[in-house]
Order: sequence, then structure tokens, then C-alpha cells
Amino acid sequence: MKVHILDDWFDTLRSLPCFGKLAAHDVTVWTDHAPDPATLAQRVAEAEVLVLFRERTKITADLLDRLPQLKLISQRSVYPHIDVPACTRNGVLLCSNMHSDTPSYAAAEHTLALMLASYRQIPEQVAAIRAGQWQAGVGRTLRGRTLGLYGYGRIAQAVATYAQAIGMHVQWWASDEGRARAKAAGETVAPSRADFFATSDIFSIHVRLKPATRGIITSEDLAAMAPRSLFVNTSRAGLVAPGALETEIARNRIFAAIDVFDTEPLTDTAHPLLTAPNVLPTPHIGYVTEDEFDLQFADIFDQINAFADGSPIHMINPEIWTTL
Repeated sequence: MKVHILDDWFDTLRSLPCFGKLAAHDVTVWTDHAPDPATLAQRVAEAEVLVLFRERTKITADLLDRLPQLKLISQRSVYPHIDVPACTRNGVLLCSNMHSDTPSYAAAEHTLALMLASYRQIPEQVAAIRAGQWQAGVGRTLRGRTLGLYGYGRIAQAVATYAQAIGMHVQWWASDEGRARAKAAGETVAPSRADFFATSDIFSIHVRLKPATRGIITSEDLAAMAPRSLFVNTSRAGLVAPGALETEIARNRIFAAIDVFDTEPLTDTAHPLLTAPNVLPTPHIGYVTEDEFDLQFADIFDQINAFADGSPIHMINPEIWTTL
């Protein structure tokens, strides 16, 4: 089959063990981003299979209508960037392993890394020594601090394990169902939402972005955070109400360490979340490791081979299979 892989910006996949799973297919790898549907449609006009890097490219009805050869979209995890009804209307099967039992340890590790880098002022210290200045200030210790985790899911639980290993206290907030599960597991749940934000030295959100959770973190939540507290987001920018973080950061009262943005790739160097001295930004690299890619794309390529063999797996719109 003619397989086109989108947005492999560093041409990483060819070097990984999982790439051998595509040996029987005609593979094209695109290493740059083409956001315009017309341009992208011209590139992948002959594609029978599209492979996606998470949400790097939106799969819209406009794009799908331009790809009559397309039979399969193969990816992993949630799919808010894909117009599933348009896939179904165009006879395109969407396969996505939801990996319900496997957290992204890479994302959990990056969350901890952002906390450490922010508290210990690592970017500033590196810049100082490279500029010939010995030390750029005095950082803070994580041990003994209270980490507030919003969302009682797999990644948050991995973060909690790392944080407790270095002596942090962990408290939780989540949906009613999530708080009930946390309490049943013997975890510390804040007595109220307001108390959760007010008493967390570091607040990190780990919630899937969907219509019900968009903007779930409000300006009031951020304003309730204690002075000098740290907001960490390695999940999705859309979980925060539009403009709320920028407004609070401009008050120069709290710190932020963020890996996700409303627009990605973010190339506007004047963006306030890139220029504010109390923000540590990284370019959505929470899940970007060779190990994580090999794990994820092994699943994605297995889905392609299963489709080619006539036994598709992890179907999101299985009604399509009966018509192909």
C-alpha cells in the first residue's frame, strides 16, 4: 500500500526498529508541515494510508474530500483533530489504539523535568555560564513542596510517583468520578477546588481535551494560586480558558512551565508566553522521545498491516469496513 507519514519533522521514524514493520509498503515520509488542505492534498494525492503524528495535522472534511484514493488513517490515542463523520462519509477507516493501560511515561518525565528546571532556574543558569557569568540567582527545592495534580489519570499517577520519590507531597483534584477513585485509592484529595489551587506550590494538569474539558481551568483558578506558585501544562493548551494564562503571567505573580500552545508550531517569537521571564516554554516535546515513538508507531504500523491483511484492528468507525 502507498503509505504517507505526515509531520516527521526530524525524520526520526526511519531510524527506529518499528519502521521495519512497513517493509512491504511504499512509504513516503514528509518532514515539514503543510497546514493548507489544498497543498497537503496535492502532496498526498496518491496516498492509500495516512499516518499521523498525534494532532500535528488536522484532518478536515475539506482535506478528505480531496483524497479519493485514501482508505485508512492510522494513528494512536485520542482524535479531536480528525473529522470522523467526514472520514465515514468518504469511506476512510480510522484506526487508533487508545492504549488504555499504558501511560506516556515520556510526558510524565517531562512534567517532572519542567518542575525541576523552573525551580532550579536551569535555563537561566545555563545562559549565565555560557555568557561568562558564574551563577544567575538562587533556585528553590522541590522536596517538601505540595504538588497539586488535576486529573486522576495514568500520566498524572506516574507524575505522582516521581514527585513522591523526591519527597514532594501530592494532592489531587479531578472530576467527581476521578476524585472518588483517588479517595478509594487512599490518595489525598483537596477539600475544595479553591483550596486545591490556593495550597498547591505547583499545579499540573493532566486531562484529555474534549468539548467538556475545554477551558476547564479558568482565570479565577489561576488567580487563586499562591504568589510564586508554578503552573505546569504538558497536556493541551485548550484546557485553559482563552487568554487566562497570559493575563495572569502578565501580573508577574506566578510562574508557568508549558509544553503546549493554542497554535502549533508556534513561531511567533513575540508571543507573550515566549517572552515573559516567568515562563519556561518548551515546543510540545512531552511525548517526543525515540523510545516513545518506537512504542507508539509500532502500534500504528501494526494497524496498517492488519488492514492490509484484511483484519483491521482498533477501528473507530468500524461501519466503514463492511463497505470497503
